[in-house]
Amino acid sequence: MTQAMPAAAPVKAQINIAVLEQIDVRVGTVESVSPIEGADKLVKLEVNFGNFMRTIVVGLKLERANPREIEGKQALFVVNLAPRRMRGVVSEGMLFDIGYADGIAPVLAVPELPVPNGARAG
Repeated sequence: MTQAMPAAAPVKAQINIAVLEQIDVRVGTVESVSPIEGADKLVKLEVNFGNFMRTIVVGLKLERANPREIEGKQALFVVNLAPRRMRGVVSEGMLFDIGYADGIAPVLAVPELPVPNGARAG
């Protein structure tokens, strides 16, 4: 069942291709999802990118009844963000999801078919 889309958000300001090329978006498989002590919405993902692993902290607790349901799934991640400490855990990237910014239940941005971990988007 599809959700009703809220009023369209304005399109962000134009950027040139050089800015977009700086963002490293890759496919990774979520190997594990674990709670972060004292966090109301954050969980810790361990993500396999083929030749490297990353810990990525995301706010899934309030979005999903069972955040562990994404274990074993591939998704898109930004892997070249500066590390950031969140609730005592260093996050080394960002999960792409669809819907959160528009106030609808978020879903993962996933490849159409399985691809090798670490494959780049763009």
